[in-house]
Amino acid sequence: MADRKKETIFSKDVVLVMAAAFFFMFSNMYCNPLINGYAKSLGASSAFAGVIVGMMSIVAMFLRPIAGNLTDRFSKYQLSLIGGLLSFAGVMGYVLTPNSGILLLFRLVNGLGYVLCTVCMTTWLSYLVPFSHVGEAMSFYGLMNALAMSLAPAISIDLYRVIGYRLAIVISAVSALMVVVTIQFVSNRAVPDTAAAPAPGIRHLKIIQRDSLPVAALIALFAIPYFATQADIVSYVEQRHLNVAVGAYFLIYAVVLLAIRLVLRNQFDTVRFGVWLVGCTIATAFYLVMLAVMENNWQMALAAAGMALGYGIIYSVCQSTAMMLAPGNERGLASATFFVGMDIGMSLGPIAGGIIDSLLPVEYFYLVMLVVVPVILLIYLANRRKLNQAVIQHQQDVN
Repeated sequence: MADRKKETIFSKDVVLVMAAAFFFMFSNMYCNPLINGYAKSLGASSAFAGVIVGMMSIVAMFLRPIAGNLTDRFSKYQLSLIGGLLSFAGVMGYVLTPNSGILLLFRLVNGLGYVLCTVCMTTWLSYLVPFSHVGEAMSFYGLMNALAMSLAPAISIDLYRVIGYRLAIVISAVSALMVVVTIQFVSNRAVPDTAAAPAPGIRHLKIIQRDSLPVAALIALFAIPYFATQADIVSYVEQRHLNVAVGAYFLIYAVVLLAIRLVLRNQFDTVRFGVWLVGCTIATAFYLVMLAVMENNWQMALAAAGMALGYGIIYSVCQSTAMMLAPGNERGLASATFFVGMDIGMSLGPIAGGIIDSLLPVEYFYLVMLVVVPVILLIYLANRRKLNQAVIQHQQDVN
């Protein structure tokens, strides 16, 4: 145990891959709030603008398994390089496109880069740290994502109002290019062991990593209210005529998440899944109730803190558990399976929010979303032995 405490995950290569992950996520999250308005400014109808916005999630959902199989067969550096270049090409296409039809094409290109980078960088990181610290590494990786998801939209929304859409989007292109530059300095390029790698060929192509399916289902359910909030909280506050500083919601979320992950960073590899699951489920129910009854900034801040304790923590726990459950030569596929679950939640959250908002009074928006809580518990109870065993098996493999 003493030797384990002396180990550190912060090698040069780990820091560089985390930095590349931040640039990559910043590039994507920076553009997301702008695409809808930009598409309309190029002549797209509201419906077609919605298709353009959703194209990345659609691409991701179908191509994750392919990316997972590629990640288990090829160098993580090569795939991250291709993903970074595709992201840069896609975003530069946004800047140069003459109309919304071609914007959709470049959104597709960006989506291909997004799929490769999300799956590949997570897997790459798991190869760069001591196996006993995979959970801690996933925690800090998730933190880089959370910081990018908090900072990028705030910057882009303020900036485009001053310099316009095209010039503002150049910042996203620069960030994508920084992914390509940063990974050039990573020494360990995570080339798979040819003896352990999956056999090539269509017959050996797997769509999902079976052991990780319960984890994917759970992260999808936790993601539904998170992404519904991301999409609709401003509208929710306006409809309820609340006098709260809603722009600070995700900033509070990021600050609380940073503090939590710094405090708990050594626990992700040692605490059983069930402990995290129960705590995060309680926190999820808490923030949904707080948003339902919210009347002031203090209640909003408590809701944001609850979301950090709920979604922010379970994201990293599910991600690391997917890695622990999978054989070593299927970590890429396990990562892809995890992200498929997140993609489903990312897609269903805004859709569910729109349906609730159109059918029920706004006061019921978050109360209805509490339905995910019992479903989460049922899936966990059906798979609790396997999920709790993951940490135990992980520690045995390390020792």
